[in-house]
Amino acid sequence: MRLHVVSGKGGTGKTTVAAALALALAEEGRRTLLVEVEGRQGIAQLFETEALPYEERRIAVAPGGGEVFALAIDAEQALLDYLQMFYKLGGAGRALRKLGAIDFATTIAPGLRDVLLTGKACEAVRRRRRSGGYVYDAVVMDAPPTGRVTRFLGVNDEVAGLARVGPVHKQAQSVMRVLKSPETAVHLVTLLEEMPVQETVDGVAELRAAGLPVGSVVVNTVRPALLDETALADAARDPEAVAQALATAGLGAARGAAGGTPTKAVRALVAPLLEQAREHAARLELEGAERAEVAALGLPVRELPLLAEGVDLAGLYLLAEELRKQWTE
Repeated sequence: MRLHVVSGKGGTGKTTVAAALALALAEEGRRTLLVEVEGRQGIAQLFETEALPYEERRIAVAPGGGEVFALAIDAEQALLDYLQMFYKLGGAGRALRKLGAIDFATTIAPGLRDVLLTGKACEAVRRRRRSGGYVYDAVVMDAPPTGRVTRFLGVNDEVAGLARVGPVHKQAQSVMRVLKSPETAVHLVTLLEEMPVQETVDGVAELRAAGLPVGSVVVNTVRPALLDETALADAARDPEAVAQALATAGLGAARGAAGGTPTKAVRALVAPLLEQAREHAARLELEGAERAEVAALGLPVRELPLLAEGVDLAGLYLLAEELRKQWTE
């Protein structure tokens, strides 16, 4: 696969996953391009760099010497590129920009913006060196959320149907050949919560119905299981044993008491701790049900851990290493 499209419900961390995947795919001297299409500059924030211009710029070096480049696609500039490529407008294209014709065109034909964005990404996928090899080993697109991604990716089918002949028709067909090829995969990011999982299930169905290739599901921010049901049941049956265990571990043992006798204050902690443990166990049960929904999709599932300190640049590299391990299993 050479084009990895990453989508997911808002708030699931799809931009973080896209960035980590680009790093993971850049191992051992490979080159990847990370593409942003929504103009949020989320990639720049993750890599702690200045706002990305409309040009491909190296933003990170992966373990093993690989490189990650990034591109924030600007629809207006992409339209100028398109006009120059097919119609050789030159200075006339710049004049159109000054007159506001480009804003007018993308406003009256909203689908045109998506055509330009997907077209630019696919051009990067197909681009070759003079020696014949690809410029980028992989392209990762931080795509729109799950509710919009199928229409976003399928807009070229609509355009090809409207424009039966000419360069617009050829360009739309060319883009769809890339998007529907075995070299492309749409990965969906979710959390183990009801709404994100349901949106993932719906998104997979929509993508399949549109003939777009679904890759894998990435379950983000997975919390560790601290207690199993047996441990919780044992603790609930004998709260005094919990108090004793806390004292033995050095929490509030009575001064000078043999064997770490728990104090009154420690015993007072037991009930709130058990309540938290019950809440944790209930959450694990709900997460288990959502995990089963994800597994039922029949797709490869990758899981990324919750980073307690949040996702900074170091955390991004940790997530990339985790993805790299799971992608090669």
